[in-house]
Amino acid sequence: MAANTRPKPKTWSLLGDVRRKPSPYEVTASQFHYHFRRDPQPFEHAGMPLNAWYLQHREGSPFQVEDWEQFRDPFKLTYRDYIARQDEREIFVDKLIDQNELAESAQALGPQWVATLERFFVPLRFPLHILQMTGLYVAQMAPSSFITNCADFQAADEMRRIQRISYWTKVLANAHGDHLAATVTARTTWERDSVWQPTREALEKLLIAYDWGESFAALNLVVKPLLDEVLNVQFAALAGQNDDHFLQMLFTEFHEDSRRSQLWSAELVRYSLERDPQLADVLGGWVSQWQPQILEAVNSLGELFEQAAHPVAAADVVEAAAAAQQLHLVACGLAAPSGGS
Repeated sequence: MAANTRPKPKTWSLLGDVRRKPSPYEVTASQFHYHFRRDPQPFEHAGMPLNAWYLQHREGSPFQVEDWEQFRDPFKLTYRDYIARQDEREIFVDKLIDQNELAESAQALGPQWVATLERFFVPLRFPLHILQMTGLYVAQMAPSSFITNCADFQAADEMRRIQRISYWTKVLANAHGDHLAATVTARTTWERDSVWQPTREALEKLLIAYDWGESFAALNLVVKPLLDEVLNVQFAALAGQNDDHFLQMLFTEFHEDSRRSQLWSAELVRYSLERDPQLADVLGGWVSQWQPQILEAVNSLGELFEQAAHPVAAADVVEAAAAAQQLHLVACGLAAPSGGS
């Protein structure tokens, strides 16, 4: 009998000797960041300032493991998957907006609640743009495309939230005065209202957290989980108490994006700790550095919750936000469960 000359299954060289067809997720992300740890400099032109930036803030970051390429997004999203997934949810939001515009629900809001929205809801474009910009920075500096994709999708989620808030601000302006949609209204509140200044200070410092690991840790382990709890859970509940059921449903819908952000962030932290347990001290140090600033910001914003027609105590908002963030840190492996040693 002739020897079996059937060729052995071929593998995809970028994945190693796996003897299988790669998934679309792997094809679109594996080793795309060819410039990471590239000798003698990340990019081709010697002496280019960009090389020094990446060497200092990415290769030089204390948040390092030997191999980042094995990290995987828990959802394994490609761009196509992300668009399809969000399109279904946007259809729901479109219908929600259409129904509430037709019902003229904005016109039915009371003046005290509108005053709360003017100080809290209308300026949200500014902090949310900072969350978006920081997410894009993490994506740009990340050592693996598998991480970059997660951060890019997160930044897209922020823009989705900003767009919907901006649209509804105009709806509110049509019902309660053009000044609500004027740029000067939102900008003046963001820059001068005392309740916003701790948030503004913390977030503008976030923009200059250039180390990629610190930027990731500050954004995804501290700042975003705390602010998302305030917006998507606490503010949604406050809106419901004040008969603004549209905003209650809208911000509750945004919470799904926040949940996905927390899941991939926790997966990345656990991935790094499995490879280097000492990174718990590195990440924990950044958490300890950023947490007090954001808790102060949440406490200040809580004053607006107390001024609503049907108020919520600022202390309750802070407690809920801190508890939610603590659960996130537990999921990451950076904190012990309540009652744990």
